[in-house]
Amino acid sequence: MAVTADHIRDKLIKELAAVHVDVEDTSPNRCAASYKVLVVSPQFEGKPLLQRHRMVNTCLAEELKEIHAFEQKTLTPEQWEKQKSQ
Repeated sequence: MAVTADHIRDKLIKELAAVHVDVEDTSPNRCAASYKVLVVSPQFEGKPLLQRHRMVNTCLAEELKEIHAFEQKTLTPEQWEKQKSQ
């Protein structure tokens, strides 16, 4: 299975009801081995950071087998709005 930024984005939107997802391929030659993601989902409301990251990791369990480096930032819609206005 080829992991692409679009595939990751679509899966996070579908499975975590994400309202905003940024996926950046951070591999030196864009070989799809390293990604940085920002996920904004109302499902993160009231959950600590570790639980949010586990939700993302569970959602992308199959894809993470193919990825060597994965950096994530998880926000609620309210946190996202505050961050955008700063």
